[in-house]
Amino acid sequence: MGTTQLESVQEPKYWHLKTVLSEALDSDFAVGEILPNERELAARFGVARATLRQALEQLELEGRLQRRRGVGTTVAPPRVGVAVSTAQRDWSGGGPAEAWQPVDCSVAVAPPSVAAVLDVEADEPVHIVRRIRVTNGQAVAAELLYVPSSSVPELSAIDAPSGPARARRVLRELHRLGLDGQDRSVELGSARVDDAKELDRLPGAPVLVVTTRYLAAGGTAALSVATYRADTCRLTFGDSGDLEISHHDEERQAS
Repeated sequence: MGTTQLESVQEPKYWHLKTVLSEALDSDFAVGEILPNERELAARFGVARATLRQALEQLELEGRLQRRRGVGTTVAPPRVGVAVSTAQRDWSGGGPAEAWQPVDCSVAVAPPSVAAVLDVEADEPVHIVRRIRVTNGQAVAAELLYVPSSSVPELSAIDAPSGPARARRVLRELHRLGLDGQDRSVELGSARVDDAKELDRLPGAPVLVVTTRYLAAGGTAALSVATYRADTCRLTFGDSGDLEISHHDEERQAS
């Protein structure tokens, strides 16, 4: 494919190049294979490196490519399905093996936007539980769960150590509270430094940010901000999978 052929196409060059590259990934490269560097690829397809970079970024966003630390750009495996159920969560830790694993817990002031949702004072410390979601042995999501003291009133009477043990204590107390419901939103974002490290991504890599507000007693019992790897995850919402973010189909389907 040369520059002349690309120039004859009405759609943006990088978008057509993305299609050409996608076909090349299917026919010429294996999963996990490292792609040639940008200079070689630009020469191969007869395009400017800026155009190539746009196409590669789009393919990464769609989950066809992965940028790996110290390795380069590789062909990504098919996305794994990750269910995000609307059923009431079992905070006690008795769920399936593919579940959230507590990593740490701290007591600190929440960001202003989080404090507003939790309806706590701007300077009021809350419990911040950090967890990692593992699927098929791979970390696919990192979560910050913000829990106000009012949701776990008995916690102060418990000698909870730091780290994962403290996180599990907070979750058990939250489980005792029970939930009346939840609401959720999802948006495209960029990986923060901490999340990128835990998910083996580069800072700024595309991620899916799922924000969930857990409701109890007419208020917000907890707020979850979960960052999913956009290159490996296909999120399914609802017990019947009524909304899906798929690997090959860019359209979102909702019931």
